[in-house]
Amino acid sequence: QVQLVESGGGLVQAGGSLRLSCAVSGNIASMNYMRWFRQAPGKQRELVAVIIQGGGTNYVDSVQGRFTISRNSAKNTVYLQMNGLRPEDTDVYSCNAVSVVRKYWGQGTQVTVSL
Repeated sequence: QVQLVESGGGLVQAGGSLRLSCAVSGNIASMNYMRWFRQAPGKQRELVAVIIQGGGTNYVDSVQGRFTISRNSAKNTVYLQMNGLRPEDTDVYSCNAVSVVRKYWGQGTQVTVSL
């Protein structure tokens, strides 16, 4: 079964940057799309960014221009580069892989942005 492991979260000051990684125990090139979600306690999970199989990307408006999703197929790893971080970006960030038969989720990594 495909497994996803996120890393790279931590504590950063507002305006700083983090790069999240999602290591996949499978071929990410075979996935229809890879996504990053985030969720704070008591709030609905939010789609942050998606990269489709062909390489196209989309972002939620609140991170447009600040976050970049990318992939390294040779390493079976998906990244989320986060620049210009704001306190409201504080959340647990989870990686999601979607195939025609199943969705796969990582355990999440905590991102905390302080003033």
